[in-house]
This record gives sequence, C-alpha cells and structure tokens, in this order.
Amino acid sequence: MTDSQRRTAQGTAAGTGIGAAAGAIIGAIAGDPALGAGIGAGVGALGGYVWSSHMEKQRQQMEQVTEGTGIEVTQTPGNELKMNVPGDFSFDTGRADIKPEMRPVLNSLVAGMMSNPAAQARIIGHTDSTGTDAINNPLSVNRAASTRNYLVSQGIAVNRIHIDGRGSHEPIASNDTVAGRAQNRRVEIYMFELAQAPQQQMPQQQYPQQQTAPQYPQQQYPQYPRQEYQ
Repeated sequence: MTDSQRRTAQGTAAGTGIGAAAGAIIGAIAGDPALGAGIGAGVGALGGYVWSSHMEKQRQQMEQVTEGTGIEVTQTPGNELKMNVPGDFSFDTGRADIKPEMRPVLNSLVAGMMSNPAAQARIIGHTDSTGTDAINNPLSVNRAASTRNYLVSQGIAVNRIHIDGRGSHEPIASNDTVAGRAQNRRVEIYMFELAQAPQQQMPQQQYPQQQTAPQYPQQQYPQYPRQEYQ
C-alpha cells in the first residue's frame, strides 16, 4: 500500500468509526443493537469529512507549490487539508490585502476546488499582538475575507467558502520577536470534502393483483316450437 492509499484508507475508516460509535450509543438508548448499527452506518456516511483520492491529490499539489516557502500543508485528524500561511507570504502588519507571493498558493487551491465540486474551504484569519482587540479582531476577519474574495474572483462560488477571525488570541509563536509575530500574522486555510450519505432506494409499493370477474355458466333456456299463423 502506497502512502497515498494509506492516507485515503485511514480517512475513510475514521469516518466510519465516528458513525459506528454514534450508532452504538443510539442503539443502547433504544435497546436495539441492530438499530444502532444501521444508524451508525448512516451517520458515518453523513457526518464528518472524507479523505478521498481528490483530497490526496490536492495535498500533493499543495506540497509541491509551497515547497521551500515555510507554508505548512498537513492532513488534520478530522480529514481536512490544512494550509498555514504565515505573514511572510500572507499579510503585512496592520494590512488585510494579500501579498502577491500568496497568489500561486491560492491558485493551486482554486484548481483543486474546481476539479472537486464536493470540496469546500474554511479560512481563519489571525493577527499578531500588535494593537488592541478592537483593531485585531476585525482585522483578522478582513484577512480571511480578502483571501475568500481572491478565490471568488478566480471562479469559486462564494457559498463554498466560510470565513472566521480569531484576532491575536491563538498565537503559534512568541509575539516578542519579529519572526514570531510574522508566524502569528497568518491565515489558516482548510479544504474539506463533506461525506455524502448513500442514496437509499425506496421499496416499491406492492399493489394487490387485480382480480378477474368470476365466470358464471351461461343459463340454458328451453326451446319452444315456433307457431305458424295463417
């Protein structure tokens, strides 16, 4: 099994495991283990994200595009493709407009979403600790919005992209250094594919066969002699 096949298999198993656990709980409450197993299969298909071959291909493409840039590309435990884009490639201090260096990364993301209509994206903006929350909180949202707007300008439907901002409240490095602040001044882009519930075939309604009318024997009437009149 190749590394790509292993990742895809693990992602599928994770979704199934989530559903099985949920089904077991529901089945225990209902007192019907068989019911729980059936529900578990449905929840596993419907809930969470899947790591499909499309997602694995996108991961490989993003790793090639971002090689040597300091941008981290990882598969999360929840089967999301995460791209952590630090300030060196995303935003200057106090600014919400994306840098030109970030566009090739976003273009690769666009290509992946174009080839996978089931994929969606979630963008979270962050700031360093420079400034107050009154400045940083809306700035982080504006950074996520700028990233989304670029994707939309390249042809991705806006309803496939969700944005959020965390201000300076989730640093990943020290804000006491220039390098640390550049790491905290970032956007995190998550690409994910929603699991699809299998289509269930509705049982065909059985109608009673049409009954034929009973056959009665033809009644025999007596034959009378024909009278001749003069």
